[in-house]
Amino acid sequence: MAEQSPATGLKDIIIMRMSEHDLLEIVEIEEQSGLSRWGWAAYYAELQSANRELMLVARPTRSAIIKSTSPIAGYIVARETAGELHINNVAVRPEFRRRGIGAALLESVIQEARRRKANTAFLEVRSGNYTAQALYQKCGFRAIAQRANYYSEPREDAVVMSLVLG
Repeated sequence: MAEQSPATGLKDIIIMRMSEHDLLEIVEIEEQSGLSRWGWAAYYAELQSANRELMLVARPTRSAIIKSTSPIAGYIVARETAGELHINNVAVRPEFRRRGIGAALLESVIQEARRRKANTAFLEVRSGNYTAQALYQKCGFRAIAQRANYYSEPREDAVVMSLVLG
């Protein structure tokens, strides 16, 4: 599933399916981003599921690698069940942020969910993470609820957001 991201016009990033060989870097990006910890074993288990097509990485093309030595710029992990897409994790390395990579990853996973005939996408985001909320809103998501004390380390509420796909 290697592809450029035409929706965002990114020319120096390729979006492709995550593989087992990517997991150490995925965990590193997870830790850098302050996401709730999944760890290597959880990502590995998810790769064994029917949702592996919803686990994507963004890789710089050769021209972009000159600017950074990081082979994976960002990733997304989602699940589709009973017509609903649940986006679990989206993260981009700090040095690659604000380049449209997060939006490209979201767009790619949403396209796959539509192909699977999913009708709604959901995600939770820290209530204080205004940057991520703005990205999700830009991609069409709307806040629909709040979950008290959803996150730990640090404890924080979550904003539940949804997007109608069908």
